[in-house]
Amino acid sequence: MSSVDAPALRIVSAVEVPFSDVEAVFGTRGDPAGCWCQWFKLTGAAMDATPVAELRGALEAQIRSGGDHGPGLIAYDGGTPVGWCAIEPRPQLPSAARTRIVKAGTANPDFADEGVWVLSCFVVPREHRRRGIGAALARAAGDYARERGARVIEGYAVDPGARAKTSAAELFHGSVSMFAGAGYEEVARPKPDRAIMQLVL
Repeated sequence: MSSVDAPALRIVSAVEVPFSDVEAVFGTRGDPAGCWCQWFKLTGAAMDATPVAELRGALEAQIRSGGDHGPGLIAYDGGTPVGWCAIEPRPQLPSAARTRIVKAGTANPDFADEGVWVLSCFVVPREHRRRGIGAALARAAGDYARERGARVIEGYAVDPGARAKTSAAELFHGSVSMFAGAGYEEVARPKPDRAIMQLVL
């Protein structure tokens, strides 16, 4: 894709960059380095049974074979990779159809519909947070999906205001306020602290 510029950021498809830049964003500790954006692609049992090295290899293979359909974008500040978001057609995320929050709140119940894309995950290293990188990625994801024929994007956001406490690790889905700031609208609230956010393209 062509780059999408936000203040001080350049955002491009992960298929265009070295996988080492993806690794730099995911790091070696915490949830990103243990999941590698496979949560919606595997069952819970399969996630538990799959070694982390294989999950990492799966994401690398998905990027290399993703072409025009994901699976993600990378944000750069100058030459430094500072953020990732997962964006791809929902049929590529088979576990989404089995997730209670998604099933209870989606406005698009046909899980085979290639026109429905999902913005499922954000990773921003600690030293780059609170700079609007997540919102910039969410906006860029809209352009990326629109250029590839998407009709709508869904996100499964967390509402920290509806929880007593929310850790940074729990915000990998993105927050309600972040999605709203990027132009997404809340269409359902399947749980008090979880919202389905939607961008119609």
